[in-house]
Amino acid sequence: MRTIDLFPGLMRAFFYEWLVEQRNASVHTVRSYRDTWRLFLRFVATRVGKNVAEIALADLASGEVAAFLSHAEHERGGTIGTRNCRLAAIRSFFHFVATKDPASIALCAEILSIPVKRAPVSEPCYLEPSEVTTILAQPDRSTLEGMRDHALLSFLYNSGARIQEALDLCPNAVRFEAPSCVRLFGKGRKERICPLWPETVQLLKNLLERQPRAPDQRLFVNRYGEPLSAAGVRFKLGGYVKAATDTAPSLRTKHVTPHSFRHATAVHLVSAGVDVTVIRSWLGHVSLDTTNHYARATLETKRKALEQVAAPQPSKQPPSWKRDANVLAWLDAL
Repeated sequence: MRTIDLFPGLMRAFFYEWLVEQRNASVHTVRSYRDTWRLFLRFVATRVGKNVAEIALADLASGEVAAFLSHAEHERGGTIGTRNCRLAAIRSFFHFVATKDPASIALCAEILSIPVKRAPVSEPCYLEPSEVTTILAQPDRSTLEGMRDHALLSFLYNSGARIQEALDLCPNAVRFEAPSCVRLFGKGRKERICPLWPETVQLLKNLLERQPRAPDQRLFVNRYGEPLSAAGVRFKLGGYVKAATDTAPSLRTKHVTPHSFRHATAVHLVSAGVDVTVIRSWLGHVSLDTTNHYARATLETKRKALEQVAAPQPSKQPPSWKRDANVLAWLDAL
């Protein structure tokens, strides 16, 4: 009798029963895990010479996982962070399998023992206020597309929102009356309230007047009325940054992404003397350690701190240990 492999049923139960029903994972988490398993199954199918539909649980050995992680990092050009995200999706599935299929515990244990790869922590690159101003001046605000891009980038800098948080924004999440604020939903469905400048509110009002949206519809959309994608925003921002280098040459050495505006918000709040706990609430961080990674002091802040400390003046008098002959004689006698 042919043995029926449990893998297809386990995969279906993992996504529908465990991720969606039991964990109530966000749509972004589900899509991230889905993309990882798409890549992983195609990679394994090529290595073992099978179709994806023919892959069994036994084919997903720890050696295949390690080879896939190396492929994702080196051949696909992903970062160590991306590699670790792929590993998290795979390990989550095998945590689930270990509770459903005791016969596969040995296989699961080998995969769960694969360590997360540590990445070097470099000094984060931040945008100076003048550089932010130069980038914001690039969109052509006489066009609907330029008005939208200017409003989006201004909103990112004002709120410190993650790019997906901004792209999910609907008009009913914005309080347009004073005191103006916005309700954002971050990772883990954590909600936070951020204040808005009157200038930012006016930009959003102008955009809604030019391109009306229902209260529960996405605010930032393309020419067809479809929500913008993060990849599309990165592409548009790259063009604006390239144009801005003529005015701000320092941008040539910086890798500017939508997340750079979030980091700039944190750094500029630190420079303004805002308490780090307030910045943590502003950005929606759970731990202060995360906030400290983003909210680094600027070079100008460090320079001002150094100026407050007087340089040590050289003393013409010899040190006390050289003046006290009795102490030296005592040490020599030991």
